[in-house]
Amino acid sequence: MSAIISYIRESYEELTNHVSWTPGAELQRLTVVVLVFSLLFSLAIWGADTVLSKVINGFFKLING
Repeated sequence: MSAIISYIRESYEELTNHVSWTPGAELQRLTVVVLVFSLLFSLAIWGADTVLSKVINGFFKLING
């Protein structure tokens, strides 16, 4: 049990004294950048899926004619 407590204590000390955390303003800016690019990529994938779906449906209509 003391090994677990020691591990938690050392982990906490490592996180508070030796880890460099991103400043809040920069963190917010980077979060917005990630959200915008995620939205753009999801729209691009949706668009490609829609176009390819129509192309494949058209192809099957053509061969089943």
